[in-house]
Amino acid sequence: MREIPGKRRRPRFRRSEGPAQLGAALTCATDWQWPVLPGVGLNGQACACPDPECVVPGAHPFDPGILAATTDERMIRWWWTNRPTAPVMLATGGAAPCAISLPAVAGAVALTALDGMGMRLGPVVATPTRWSLLVAPYSLERLGELLYAKDWVPSSLRFHGEGGYLVLPPSETGTGQVCWERAPLAGSAAPWLPDVEAVVDALVAASNGAPDGGSRLAY
Repeated sequence: MREIPGKRRRPRFRRSEGPAQLGAALTCATDWQWPVLPGVGLNGQACACPDPECVVPGAHPFDPGILAATTDERMIRWWWTNRPTAPVMLATGGAAPCAISLPAVAGAVALTALDGMGMRLGPVVATPTRWSLLVAPYSLERLGELLYAKDWVPSSLRFHGEGGYLVLPPSETGTGQVCWERAPLAGSAAPWLPDVEAVVDALVAASNGAPDGGSRLAY
């Protein structure tokens, strides 16, 4: 069953009392075997981390650090029982999904192009400023070979691979609500993911035309 272009699906995460983050974290960790951990969250409108000039407020790990990400149900429940509104952070790479993110305007252009080619896409995470396409795990060496062959790679693209992270719905960050632009289909099986080679050309092309495109590669 394919996603319907332009339609957002609401996945059936586990029900839990209180904020929805615990249910989402449990679905990711125990049903899909995606390692997660709580993000730093917000203190009012500012990031709860010690950096007063944090550029990704609420949308990064802090304590615990990224290496603490786990699929253990008891640990997940303990974390979100103590911090029920903490953002859900996916530790990318290894056996877990990787991701490529780009400005929201460019993301909409890229999805339209990929839909037009009949490309099967996996989940797509959206914030008010950026969209992230989840892809099958890739190595840094494999990614480097792909990008080396490109004439131009805009700095607005971000690559979330081994050692990286991505904030997942239904988290709230300093830039606003995190949601699914293309949600995982309901069910217990881990969502299907495309290979990075299948989508990178469209993402590079769309990002080159974005207002904040550029020539430097930034992760």
